[in-house]
Amino acid sequence: MPEIRPDDLTSAEMEDLIAIHARTMLAASPPESCHFLPIEGLRDPTVSVWSMWEEGRLIGCGALKDLGDGTGEIKSMHTREALRGRGLGRVMLEFILGEARRRGYTALWLETGSMDAFIPARRLYEAYGFTYCGPFGDYVDDPNSTFMTLKLA
Repeated sequence: MPEIRPDDLTSAEMEDLIAIHARTMLAASPPESCHFLPIEGLRDPTVSVWSMWEEGRLIGCGALKDLGDGTGEIKSMHTREALRGRGLGRVMLEFILGEARRRGYTALWLETGSMDAFIPARRLYEAYGFTYCGPFGDYVDDPNSTFMTLKLA
C-alpha cells in the first residue's frame, strides 16, 4: 500500500511531478481550457497537497482546495503514467474524500477535461458517486471542461 503524506512542494521530485502534470494537461486540452494549478498556485494557503510514495519513489499526488464555504475542490490528481491502471488514483481519491469528511465539508467539486483522454478520470469520479453539474466558483461554461460534484454527509 502506498504512503500518502502532506507535501510542502519543495523537493525537486515533487516539482518535476507537478511539471509533468502540467505538460500532460496541456497536451490533452487547449491552454485556455486548462485549469490545473501551477506549483505557485498549489502553494496557496487554501490548498492542501499530498504526495504518494512507494518504496521511496514519488508515484503520485493530489490536492484539495478549501473553497471557503464549507466545500472543497479536488485539484492536481496525478499518477505517474507508467503506474496507471493499478488503482493508485482510487487510493488518492479515497484519501482526499476522507480528509474532506474529516474537515466537515458538505460537498466536493472538480473540473476535468471533456475529451477522451479524461474518460478514465471521469469514470473514477463517477464510481465514487460524483455527478455532472454546471460550472462552479469562477469557472465558466466551456466545451472542453466537465464539472462534477459530490454531496458529503
